[in-house]
This record gives sequence, structure tokens and C-alpha cells, in this order.
Amino acid sequence: MAGGIAGGMLVDGAKQFAQGKRPTVSDLLLTPANAMKVTHQLAQLRGAAMKVGQLMSMDAGDMLPPELAEILGALRADAHHMPQNQLQAALNLRWGKNWQDRFSEFSFTPIAAASIGQVHRAQTKDGRDLAIKIQYPGVAASIDSDVNNVASLMRMSGVLPKTLDIMPMLAEAKRQLHEEADYKREGQYLARFAELLADSPDFIVPALHEDFSTPTILAMTYVEGVPVESLVDAPQEERDRIVGLLIGLLFRELFEFQLMQTDPNFANYRYDPQTRRLILLDFGATRAFPAEMPQTYRKLMQAGLAGDREGVRAALMEIGFFDDTTLRKHQETMLDMFEMTLEPLRLKGAFDFGNNDVAIRLRDAGMEIGTSRDFWHIPPMDTLFMQRKFGGVYMLASRLKARVNVRALMEPHL
Repeated sequence: MAGGIAGGMLVDGAKQFAQGKRPTVSDLLLTPANAMKVTHQLAQLRGAAMKVGQLMSMDAGDMLPPELAEILGALRADAHHMPQNQLQAALNLRWGKNWQDRFSEFSFTPIAAASIGQVHRAQTKDGRDLAIKIQYPGVAASIDSDVNNVASLMRMSGVLPKTLDIMPMLAEAKRQLHEEADYKREGQYLARFAELLADSPDFIVPALHEDFSTPTILAMTYVEGVPVESLVDAPQEERDRIVGLLIGLLFRELFEFQLMQTDPNFANYRYDPQTRRLILLDFGATRAFPAEMPQTYRKLMQAGLAGDREGVRAALMEIGFFDDTTLRKHQETMLDMFEMTLEPLRLKGAFDFGNNDVAIRLRDAGMEIGTSRDFWHIPPMDTLFMQRKFGGVYMLASRLKARVNVRALMEPHL
């Protein structure tokens, strides 16, 4: 992939020089043609590599040009799918050779194909309309080598100091991805979230069908809906309501359920325009938090909203963002970054996600602290996965240009 992109850059650069232009490296690198190459290659690789592309594609224009993020967006639900003979073999292995006798209809063309599996629609002989997620053969076995390869690239590039021990993070990445590849586990969390949200008519969680589910096949009720990011042109009130539901759910997951679906891929949310309900999909990355974690975050938020900088410092240290050996200047930078994240919460009215520069300022501060070789610190894994979800919801809110009173949604939990 790198070779193909580099070759394309040389050709494009030579053409532009011949025309008297002096292109920059970023001009040659960040092109739609290169984004297409990356998307095509990651869609074939699937697994952990494809997840990187999915995360990149969620950007709303703060990190990448919008047209590149749009091309990468194909990775969210449109990977290369299995050939029919491979699919048939996978189903024969799990359901037995006569599995088709249980269905009145089974579509061999997937309705979605993502990083670990693809989804098919089927009707059973007893009248159930199902969405069936089938794991790609061999994807679970490739997880450890995928993560090891990423680690090797990071070490070879010199981007990380030799003194930083990334082994705990790599082990956690492998564990998380293996959990996502365990569809029995995901089915349990699918059923659990259906229970937790039974009192919330604004959400739909598809019902689990255990009789068709195995460790590599997950059967759910099929629910009709449109991709949530396709609502960019919906009325402002509708976009505001959808993002408000997601932010409210995020706070419930942290403070009430102590259980969070931590994969922010936009493809995990769909919307039913008829009933105006939000459809929640894919619970493979669900994570339970320790009992003390919500209270620690309450202390952090309370101190931040009260303007108590020393209280914020103590809470960030308790969570593990830094420790007492961290240089004071880096502590102050972390405190300043936290102040930026509080801007939506400090506002007593609606925060305009589509018209602010918080993400850009956070990016710049993060890049600055990241280049300081005297501060390299990995926070606790629970915190990293939760921050991933926070960031994903923020990016979706920015993509939909929503205006939401975030403070009003947070206050009941404090």
C-alpha cells in the first residue's frame, strides 16, 4: 500500500514540476486517488487494519479534507465480502450441511460488510425476519499478528521512545479485538442492553435469536433504518434530537449502567424515520467499568464546572492521566486540554457542534504534548476506551452540525 502511494506521489509530483508548480508533500499525499488506494487495501485486509481506517473516516474535516474522509467512509460498512463458496463453507461448519432447510429465504448478498464480519438478511420457516452476522474465516486467528505488525511499524518508525513500555496497551488491544470476535459474548451484551433500555422508547436494540447464534454467527431481528450520518440534510431539530439521544445515552452508560459500548463507528447507529427511533447495533466492544470509576469522573466534572483547577488536577491524577512524577508544565497542558473539553458543558444553552474550533485546538495541544519526549504516559485502558467513545460521539455531532444543551443532559448524573 505504501509503495503504491509513494509511486503515485512521484508521478504526480513529476507532472506538477513539469508544469512549473512546486507541490508540497502533503498536497501529493492527501489526494482522493491515494485515499481510494488506502480504502481498497484496508477493505481487503479487514480485521484490526480496517478498524484504523474506520476511525480515520469519522473525522468531520478537522484532521483530513472532507472528501478524503468521505472516501474512507466506505470502510464503515462496505468491506470486501466473502465469496459464496467460502460463506457456504462457514455456514456448513456452524449450522450443519442442511441449514438451508430452516429458512424460507436467505440472501447470499450481504447487506453490510465490516472489519470482522458481514451481515445477511434471511427469513426463517417459522416467520422470523433476521439479520445474521457471519464472521470472516481466520479473522480471529490474525488478530495477534495484526497488532504485532502495527507495533513493529511504530518501533521501526522511531515515533515512540525506547523507554515507553507499550506492551500493556498491545495486550489490551489484542484482548479487546478477541472479545469483539466472540459473537456469543456480543449476543449476551446485545440482550443486556435491550434490558437496560427497555424503559427508553427512543431506542431500538434488535432482539437476539440464540437458536441461530454461535461463537462466529450472531442472529438478530432485522430492523429497517437509514445510516445515521446520512441525516446531514435532515431538519436541524431532528439532528439535534438524535445527537442529544446519543449524548444522553453516553452519560447513562458511564454513570448509571457502568457498561459502555466503546466502538464509535458511525455504522453502529441507524435511524428509523417513521418511528423516529435510534437503532443501536454491534455490542462487540462493550466494556464494564469498575464500581469506583463513575464517582471519580463525577469528581472530575464537578471540579471542572466549579472552576476548581486543583480539584481537576487531583481527579485527573486519580484517574491516571498523569502521576506525581509528571513535569508541572505537562500537568498544566493536560489541565488546559481538559478545560477545552468542558466548553460544551460550561455553556448553559445549546452548544453548536458544527461551528466551533474545540477539536482543532485539542488536536494542536495533543500534537504539542506528543512531541515532548519527556512526557510519554499511557492512561488506564478503561479510560482510553471511554475516551474513544467520547471522541466518536463528538465527531458524529460535528458531522451532523447538531446544537445540543450538553450541560442539561449531564447535570442529572452529577
